[in-house]
Amino acid sequence: MQNIHKKNELVFALIWIAVYVIGISTADGLSESFGILKVVTVPVALVLSFFLSGWIRKNNLQQYYGLRPVASADYRKYLYFLPLLTLSTVNLWNGVVFERSFLETVLFIGSMLFIGFLEEVIFRGFLFKALSMRSVRSALLISSVTFGMGHIVNLLNGADFLPTLLQIGYATAIGFLFTVLFMKTKSLWPGILAHAFINATSLFAVEGNGSVQLISSLVMVGLSVGYALYLLGSISEN
Repeated sequence: MQNIHKKNELVFALIWIAVYVIGISTADGLSESFGILKVVTVPVALVLSFFLSGWIRKNNLQQYYGLRPVASADYRKYLYFLPLLTLSTVNLWNGVVFERSFLETVLFIGSMLFIGFLEEVIFRGFLFKALSMRSVRSALLISSVTFGMGHIVNLLNGADFLPTLLQIGYATAIGFLFTVLFMKTKSLWPGILAHAFINATSLFAVEGNGSVQLISSLVMVGLSVGYALYLLGSISEN
C-alpha cells in the first residue's frame, strides 16, 4: 500500500474510495439479509478504520492527513464552530422518533461513528490532498462533488429518488464545508465529529413531506456554503 501511495496519491485515494464504497455497501446488504441493522457493517467499518488509522500513524502522516488538533486555539475566528454545531442537529429539526431495538440502535450509531471517520479520511484526506497537488480550487470542487455523488449508492439500497437527489445536493454542500474546514484548521476532527453526529442522529429523524425535505435541504445548503465562504474569506492559512 505504501508503494502505491508513493507512486501516485490520486490512484491510492481512488482505490480506497472503491474499497470503501464496495465494502460498506456489501456489508449493509449482508446486514439486511441477516435481518439486523448494521450487524455486518460495524465490524467491517471498524476494521477499515483501525487499518487506515494504523497505517497513517505508522507512516507518520497524521499532520499531513489532518489527524491532529485544530491549528489555531483562537476559536473566535471560526465563530466557535456554532454554524457547524447547528448543522450537526439537522436530523432533529423535525422531531425525534425511536423505532429500532436497543441492539440495532447501538449498532447503527457505532457504524456511523466509524463511517464518519472513514469518509473524512478518504474524501477530505486522501482525495483532497492528492488533487490539491495540482490545484487547490479544483481539489476543493472535485472532492466536494465526488462526496455528494457518492450518495447515489443509496438508490441501490432501495432509497427513494427525490430524497436521494436532495441528499446528493446537500451532501455536496456539506462536503464543501468540511473540505474548507480541513484547509483552514489543518485538522479533520471538526468534520469527523460533525459528520459522525449527523449520520448517527439520522436514525432518529422524523421524515417530513416533500416540502419539509426541500426546505431542510435548502437550509443545509445555505448554512454549509455560507459558513464555508466566510471561512474562505476571513481566515488566512496557518
